[in-house]
Amino acid sequence: MTVQLSGLPTDVQDAVAGTRARVAALHAELPRWELVVWTAGNVSERVPGADLFVIKPSGVSYDELAPELMVVCDLQGDKIDDGTGAHLQPSSDTAAHAYVYRHMAHVGGVVHTHSTYATAWAARGEPIPCVLTMMADEFGGDVPVGPFALIGDDSIGRGIVETLQGSHSPAVLMRNHGPFTVGKDARAAVKAAVLCEEVARTVHIARQLGEPTRIPPADIEKLFDRYQNVYGQPARQEEQHA
Repeated sequence: MTVQLSGLPTDVQDAVAGTRARVAALHAELPRWELVVWTAGNVSERVPGADLFVIKPSGVSYDELAPELMVVCDLQGDKIDDGTGAHLQPSSDTAAHAYVYRHMAHVGGVVHTHSTYATAWAARGEPIPCVLTMMADEFGGDVPVGPFALIGDDSIGRGIVETLQGSHSPAVLMRNHGPFTVGKDARAAVKAAVLCEEVARTVHIARQLGEPTRIPPADIEKLFDRYQNVYGQPARQEEQHA
């Protein structure tokens, strides 16, 4: 039986509307940072307070994306009927996103791109070594490589979860495919995708001049801890007690 969005509680419908607006807006960041071409790539985000997520429709141009075109799915990857985009099917990577949400409770956003340099590392099946403080800060070590998996079922999701479990990294290079990133929300996952491409490019260029020097593991941990827990502005008082 198809679930109707109109049959869900009002607060859930409001949360869906807010999530659709955020996801639609964040898709504009992918071409802005040159992480995608044509209709490739996708962003998704959990709906707060519900076992749902919102994801890009399959094969729709980035210029056409709007909140009402974002597709709502349950955590099995099945589309929720909302009457506004009934003809639109979710991204071909929906099953992978759904698997991540089911098995990584702390993840609130997932992004997939085919950004040039990160995908080149994925084509070689080689992790990006942690030779930059930016990498230690954001990824807490190497950007790892996940297994090869065919598109269409949850095989990619399984590879993402298996690779990232026990890792600080919010990014994984799926072999012969490209980068997937995760975050506490979609914005954090987009940031990880932008930084993944940046370090992939920089380390590639560095290797043209010789083998880069790895940062010692103890220093990586110190850098990661500082960036994750000290860097930036302190939380406002109301946020600390929220």
